[in-house]
Amino acid sequence: MSSQINQDTVNKALWSACDVFRGTISADTYKDFILTMLFLKYISDVWQDHYDNYKKEYGDEPELIEEMMKNERFVLPAQSNFYSLYEHRYEAGNGERIDQALHALEEANGTKLKDAGKSVFQDISFNTDKLGEEKQKNTILKDLLEVFAVADLDLKPSRVGSLDVIGNGYEFLIKNFAASGGQKAGEFYTPPEVSDLMAELLDPQQGDTICDPACGSGSLLMKCGRKVVANHNSKQYALYGQEAIGSTWSLAKMNMFLHGEDNHKIEWGDTIRNPKLLDKNGDLMLFDIVTANPPFSLDKWGHDEAEHDKFGRFRRGLPPKTKGDYAFILHMIETLKPKTGRMGVVVPHGVLFRGSSEGKIRQQLIEENLLDAVIGLPEKLFYGTGIPAAILIFKKQKTDRSVLFIDASRECKAGKNQNLLTEDNIAKVVETYRTRANVDKYAYLATLEEIQENDYNLNIPRYVDTFEEEEEIDLMAVRAEREQLKLQLTELEQQMSVYLKELGYES
Repeated sequence: MSSQINQDTVNKALWSACDVFRGTISADTYKDFILTMLFLKYISDVWQDHYDNYKKEYGDEPELIEEMMKNERFVLPAQSNFYSLYEHRYEAGNGERIDQALHALEEANGTKLKDAGKSVFQDISFNTDKLGEEKQKNTILKDLLEVFAVADLDLKPSRVGSLDVIGNGYEFLIKNFAASGGQKAGEFYTPPEVSDLMAELLDPQQGDTICDPACGSGSLLMKCGRKVVANHNSKQYALYGQEAIGSTWSLAKMNMFLHGEDNHKIEWGDTIRNPKLLDKNGDLMLFDIVTANPPFSLDKWGHDEAEHDKFGRFRRGLPPKTKGDYAFILHMIETLKPKTGRMGVVVPHGVLFRGSSEGKIRQQLIEENLLDAVIGLPEKLFYGTGIPAAILIFKKQKTDRSVLFIDASRECKAGKNQNLLTEDNIAKVVETYRTRANVDKYAYLATLEEIQENDYNLNIPRYVDTFEEEEEIDLMAVRAEREQLKLQLTELEQQMSVYLKELGYES
């Protein structure tokens, strides 16, 4: 067996692989090449490791081994093997060869790497002019193959052991791409600490169906699944998602497989205009948990189509044309199971207090006793935006008619460009949410009547008073201190005069 792998070593090797592209194309473009190559390398290493084990067990019996290999998680055609591409790296046509390898891999694995005619690698082409003219492109891809062939990126199971080192490496890359991705980062990534908090609040149980209708790279979904494993030692759950951006949908699919999440259904398409997660009757599927970090205040979200929505998602009101926040919220509400359904969604603060149609929708949701909690988060948590956000928790069956407000806006580890939720910050929010008790300057359990008195405005400062009174100034004490300082100054001046005379500096 090879020496055991180390996560930090893998992460460093993966990040250094990006040097192949730096200075040639932007991180937003080359992330797809790096992540796809990691996926291909992992599949190839697993295949090779299993092949070698069968060869040790059965000897030189190629037909028998070939038959055994048909039971692999992924079928790997010879031309799709990373090592075959590596052997031909000095030949012309690396881009075309890699694209053909990916296509053959898709074809060999049926629906696993496809969804309704769309393939995982459809939006990813290594044979692109973005990498320069043919000679430069071929050299860049040769270098990429060589970087992934280094010993530190030997991802064979016999070396990896039980560690989720490949999945962790993939998440490491996605996080770093998000950190440098500017405005586009929020399209595919929710910071892991926010995902942790959401998963803790929603408390996934064994047997739950979990859905993210704006799933990005799938990290939030998988955090919920891992809570079931951690808390119940069970993988009895199912993950569902939908993602509108093709390349991001591809990231989610690869991310799932690299984390061993085979029990998933991730659809490609616009959730509001064309929801794909439907039951056998063509109705919206219902889930135990629905969670999402949808795009903030999305313009052109599908207002015109929503007026005639066949699923009745907007019967409480039609969100404004240029802000799609409540479109996602209403969709998510409609996909909750009637008894066990619970939901967590990240929203900009405007959702809490904006009026007009949004105010009417908000009032309706509150009067139906669906809203369970409003949690204010610190600013600069999310990539691509510095604005603070909030988490809204909804439940289909509540035990009271109150709403818990938590102001966690100051609960973070401050960073230069990015703030971070610590484990203690997360634990404090979760404990407060579960006890539903008032905490001075932090949390308040508001009655329906109080919210009605505030005209259904959910702005957190209306309920959680964080004002710190300034200490009263004792003017007499300040005056006495001033007189004392004047006396000390007079004494010092007299002493200074004595010193100057002794030194011969008489005035």
